Amino acid sequence: MGEYEQISSKKIHGVKTETEEEIQIVEFLLGKNKFALNLFDVKEIVEYTRITPVPESGHYIKGIIDLRGDITTIIDLKSKLGIVSSKEDLKQSRIIVIDSSVTNSKSGILVDDVATVLSITESEIDKKVCDKNGSSFILGVIRHKQGDKESDNGELVIWIDVPGLLRDMGQ
Repeated sequence: MGEYEQISSKKIHGVKTETEEEIQIVEFLLGKNKFALNLFDVKEIVEYTRITPVPESGHYIKGIIDLRGDITTIIDLKSKLGIVSSKEDLKQSRIIVIDSSVTNSKSGILVDDVATVLSITESEIDKKVCDKNGSSFILGVIRHKQGDKESDNGELVIWIDVPGLLRDMGQ
């Protein structure tokens, strides 16, 4: 094996190799924190539209919208997760519509904004923070390195199982 082949088969300075599987995620904001979910759980991302409240629904049910002829339940993820935010202007908010094949219902989550869609590798995910008995919907924490440094100073993104959370709520 030549020197180039040996180097290219290893992970060097955070560069992913062909041996590491990529996971595509959608990063979004809730308050001042970033969260993520698997891109393949998402049907689409739409701009904020008027949400019709549903009387006597759970505190985390924001309401319903008519999305191209489909009545879609909108979940206020901040309310469900207990995240306090001072943001009142919903114009920057987005609705992440979850693929109905994943949740068996037409539902979406209201988020403050969508930051980006990107690919990550398994090595960027710390799964030690996950609840081992399965009661938590945190799949792990994604570590984004700042620049080329291997220091601990990086951005942390909480990867949550939104479809699992919605299924647990009966959505």
